[in-house]
Amino acid sequence: MSIPQTGGGPIEHHDQLAEYLASGCKPKADWRIGTEHEKFGYCKDTHKPLPYTGERSIEAVLSGLRDRFGWSPVTEGGFLIGLEKDGANVSLEPGGALELSGGMLETIHQTCDEVNVHLAEVKSVADEIGVGFIGLGAAPEWSHDDVGLMPKGRYKLMDAYVDKVGTSGKMMMRRTCTVQVNLDFSTEADMIQKMRVAIALQPVATALFANSPFFDGKPNGHKSWRARIWRHLDDARTGMLPFVFDEGFGFERYVEYMLDVPMYFVYRDGKYIDALGQSFRDFLVGKLPALPGETPTMSDWADHLTTAFPEARLKKFIEMRGADGGPWRRLCAMPAFWVGLTYDQEALDAAWDLCKDWDEDTRNQWRVEASIHGLQAKVNGQSMHDIAREAVNIAEIGLRNRAMPGAGGMVPDETHFLNALKESIETGKTPADELLEDYHGKWNGDLSRIYGDYSY
Repeated sequence: MSIPQTGGGPIEHHDQLAEYLASGCKPKADWRIGTEHEKFGYCKDTHKPLPYTGERSIEAVLSGLRDRFGWSPVTEGGFLIGLEKDGANVSLEPGGALELSGGMLETIHQTCDEVNVHLAEVKSVADEIGVGFIGLGAAPEWSHDDVGLMPKGRYKLMDAYVDKVGTSGKMMMRRTCTVQVNLDFSTEADMIQKMRVAIALQPVATALFANSPFFDGKPNGHKSWRARIWRHLDDARTGMLPFVFDEGFGFERYVEYMLDVPMYFVYRDGKYIDALGQSFRDFLVGKLPALPGETPTMSDWADHLTTAFPEARLKKFIEMRGADGGPWRRLCAMPAFWVGLTYDQEALDAAWDLCKDWDEDTRNQWRVEASIHGLQAKVNGQSMHDIAREAVNIAEIGLRNRAMPGAGGMVPDETHFLNALKESIETGKTPADELLEDYHGKWNGDLSRIYGDYSY
């Protein structure tokens, strides 16, 4: 979850809202890659989730990272709730999952190095206190009552609201994890093409990275239960954004969408003020019930942009949000997939050709079928396996065309980061399929084996 935004003067005219989004336009030479991933922490002896405080806790892990590796603390209300260093931050999800929001980097090589260092630091601290971390899309065994809510004002507000607008909000907050990548655009036209490709092909990412076939201690009938949870969270702020494919879509149309997304909060003086269900349109004219007579600043707008959760989210960059959290190799493969598809024009055009004829119903069907069946999904006679194969091939072309070397020039490009996905294409098996094989095979139905076999 995002941290509060700072800076930015008053909003004096409506055009500033779209101008804020447009200010993210960058020349291609300045495009960067920002990868975020979440992971579940647990006590090694009990397999129970980490509480916030105690000898084996989230606070202990954060304190260890701060003291041993030079991270600067981020606090709220006297609680240590995050860390910052070198343009990256470590933060807490509502149920205590630990998230690395990486720096804005030039290459996948750098992204993978960043992930390596972070996971090594976390493991060093965690091993000393009997804690483990595992990358999955959903907590396999824990109940709602097992997972405590972290001490952040934003989460307290959300927790009281999500059951009013959907059926799975508290499951999302406490028991899911994702990996996502944040990517740049050069112009409004470039943003439009990338958003259309991102939304349409997000189910392909859901299928390839499917890694949550268990929930409440048993198989759940889905390859990505996390994706299923998001489908039932809150229709006003999630989904496949059909208007992105309409003629005339651009920054201003996204602004209109966001103005219709009900608010969660306003952040003032270190506190989250309850604005649940209220209208940013009212806020613009000084009629917000939470702050009568007050009008918003640009940081309020930036905060509000973080409270919508579509499959691809537009801010000053585009967030790809369709993948389950997972094993190390897929933490590098996920940015490689989207960078390959979108950071080379030949590849981006080919990716759009792959999905441009799908209508709204087809895109929505893919979203549902990918979460249930993964690579075995089929819609209108098309196979997800075939589409994913083509998408990975396109991504490989894009990465080869980028020709970003690594290892001091010894590695000519970034294509090898797609190897985990190519293996899935060859075998037809995603992480979810492998987990189910283990569960029905060598684990003999003992789901507790997942921690020893799949932790970082």
